[in-house]
Amino acid sequence: MNIFVEFCLVSCKVLWTFVLAGTRWLVRPKEKNVMGQVCVITGAGSGLGRHFAKEFARRGATVILWDINWESNEETAEMVRQIYSDITNRIPEGSVDGEEGDVSQIQPNVYTYLCDVSKREEVYLTADKVQREVGNIDILINNAGVVSGRHLLECPDELLERTMMVNCHAHFWTTKAFVPKMLELNHGHIVTVASSLGLFTTAGVEDYCASKFGAIGFHESLSHELKAAEKDGIKMTLVCPFLVDTDMFKGCKIRKEIAPLFPPLKPEQCVQQAMRAILTDQPMICTPRIMYMVSFMKTVLPFDAIVCMYQFLGADKCMYPFLAHRKESMNNNESKLPAIMQLPLEKK
Repeated sequence: MNIFVEFCLVSCKVLWTFVLAGTRWLVRPKEKNVMGQVCVITGAGSGLGRHFAKEFARRGATVILWDINWESNEETAEMVRQIYSDITNRIPEGSVDGEEGDVSQIQPNVYTYLCDVSKREEVYLTADKVQREVGNIDILINNAGVVSGRHLLECPDELLERTMMVNCHAHFWTTKAFVPKMLELNHGHIVTVASSLGLFTTAGVEDYCASKFGAIGFHESLSHELKAAEKDGIKMTLVCPFLVDTDMFKGCKIRKEIAPLFPPLKPEQCVQQAMRAILTDQPMICTPRIMYMVSFMKTVLPFDAIVCMYQFLGADKCMYPFLAHRKESMNNNESKLPAIMQLPLEKK
């Protein structure tokens, strides 16, 4: 009898979650205020990471930028400083992008750190340095990502390992470095920037798909662990964008008749949608929304049916032009390398 009653209660709770989810579609939840909070962003030197940095800066957060490229990371930092300067000039208006509060009392700042997140010890040392120089962090954006751009059998093992280390394993290291304090305070927000290729796959990017599947699995398991520990003050958001218009997958294309229905996402558009999800504590965001349907269909359709759909859409070989473009670029670079190496000798 007890288990029957409990089952009825659980059924009611499940139905209530559907009601709440539907309500979010009709009534937009209020965004939380992150002014004065500290946000660590990995892979902040370009792409989505740079846009995340700018969005959090506009909301008065202190941003900590991690990247393997010092020059590009400093470029992002300079953009953030300009945003802070613009905010300071608007102080008399008494608001920052619609949020209440006096940013002059908070004095947000930007910090840059050179870090290769594929190296465990480097992540731990950099995290320790952040905690000593800045303090506790409130938001962790695991954004850094790479792709080898080679067919599996043509890809050196080192590149395969690097893809897994940056796109998946690094999430373990950053989480272990920053989450203990979040657990102690029961406060924080962890964001995993994954990919639609972590929900379904295509040919030619086995290492990338595997790494993103791993990142999503890690994220979901960690979410359950926080719930089991009753740490409701720590929020989790999973970001799964479709193809983003950056250099990462340049050349990727689907069937030309279908392509207008699935245009690449603009990076700023992708991050703006992700920011709405983060600031309303939404557990997951797929962009565009049709990616929810694609992911659902993968779970209910037979594999052969999925193959037929892939072939119709041109998704089965959509990465091949990208792989060919990447291979051509690498060949061009290699052909130029001897000439570059000879330049100093010629000058002598």
